[in-house]
Amino acid sequence: MTDLFALRSTDSEPTDPHEFLAVFLHGYGSDERDLAGLSGYLPLGLPWASVRAPLRHPAFGYSWYPLEGEFSPAEAIAEATEALWAWVDTHVAPGVQIVPIGFSQGAMMASQLLRTRPERIGVTVALSGYVSDTPRPADAALAQSRPRVFWGRGDQDPVIPAHEVAAAGEWFEAHTSLERHVYPGMGHSVSEEELVDIRQFLARTLG
Repeated sequence: MTDLFALRSTDSEPTDPHEFLAVFLHGYGSDERDLAGLSGYLPLGLPWASVRAPLRHPAFGYSWYPLEGEFSPAEAIAEATEALWAWVDTHVAPGVQIVPIGFSQGAMMASQLLRTRPERIGVTVALSGYVSDTPRPADAALAQSRPRVFWGRGDQDPVIPAHEVAAAGEWFEAHTSLERHVYPGMGHSVSEEELVDIRQFLARTLG
């Protein structure tokens, strides 16, 4: 499996099991430079990596999985999840807690990391995203442990279908300690208000 490319912060690399690494996961048709610009809103001193998705988009950027008539193709999402964990296993010290911060398709990937190896996840941030309806190995354990998740979206998002939003809300409520934020008038994007809320969430939950 091809090793994924990532931008990294200049902060010292975390090595202790009690340390965290924020991992930005961009959306469909974008690349690793997109969410790296949000690093200024991370709590002071939190190191980060911004990972490029594995699939070259035919017209622009990259994607985690194709969108060819199916919004959540289970096999392709599973392959992308394996690629992400392979990157973590290669480039992140064992025991360091990952803090996935994903937008749109990247939010799906953030939830996939949580649903496959929750012991490596600190907290999860899902922005303007959705979840797969395919059961994952850790779902039952998550329903018991209730990890902290920030889920933010705009109420005018024209990209994510309403039924996907509803299904994501149901899954998050059933499996996590959810902090839900809905921003009036915001479309498929990230606002200044949301970024401030994310920083406060991370500062509060990572402690």
